Amino acid sequence: MMEKETVLITGASSGIGKELAYHYAKDGYNIVMVARSLTKLTEIKNDLEKQYGGSVFVIQKDLSKESEIQEVYKLIKQNNMRVDILINNAGFGLFGEFLETDLEDELNMIDLNVKSLTYMTKLFLPDMIKQNKGGILNVASTAAFQPGPLMAVYYATKAYVLSFTEALENELKDTNITVSALCPGPTETGFSDRANLKESKLFKSGVMDVKTVAEIGYKGFKSGKTVIIPGLKNKILAGAVRFAPRTIITSIVRQMQERA
Repeated sequence: MMEKETVLITGASSGIGKELAYHYAKDGYNIVMVARSLTKLTEIKNDLEKQYGGSVFVIQKDLSKESEIQEVYKLIKQNNMRVDILINNAGFGLFGEFLETDLEDELNMIDLNVKSLTYMTKLFLPDMIKQNKGGILNVASTAAFQPGPLMAVYYATKAYVLSFTEALENELKDTNITVSALCPGPTETGFSDRANLKESKLFKSGVMDVKTVAEIGYKGFKSGKTVIIPGLKNKILAGAVRFAPRTIITSIVRQMQERA
């Protein structure tokens, strides 16, 4: 697997992560896919190898658990693989007022959306520095640009992802390592089902196709963009929050999050 460059994708069993795996396989990369569902990972692996003939390595782990993050890194080293590109895509959301939502679910969300992304970056970045090449793509969200009533913790985790990515990109600007944040708006993936968002005004107002979002993210990352926002509407909304008082923006987001 060392003959070609290797991309490691977390949360690769569905959604944006899955679609990015297809882009990289088509582009000739070896693929390492990490997710909790071995069945889904194996199905994707078989299809990728059939279509593109490259090497696909699957790792079944729950990245909300620190020990399993460490095991991913050990497996990579044990199999003599070098991760050239790291895509931190794993994450989930949770809808509801903070007073009513489950604490354990929210702590798991922080562990997956924030802790695992930070940990994975900390583990794999040093090897990229040694090679003076590589890339890290962190999947954030347009939620990163403002507070999110009814999804308070999720929005806060994505604000962390965006802030962390922009800061890391600045620290590495004199290297050959690309650091980018993909910030999609509502997208047709399994995310809205898990977060119980299907009936919210935000998702009722229209969602982007996951293949389109992944393609925009893939091309933007390849071109070296630091912040990638798919879709004109999402770009406008993300930019608009800079010009209005935070209290007004927060109220607007609350209205958009409510059930239709």
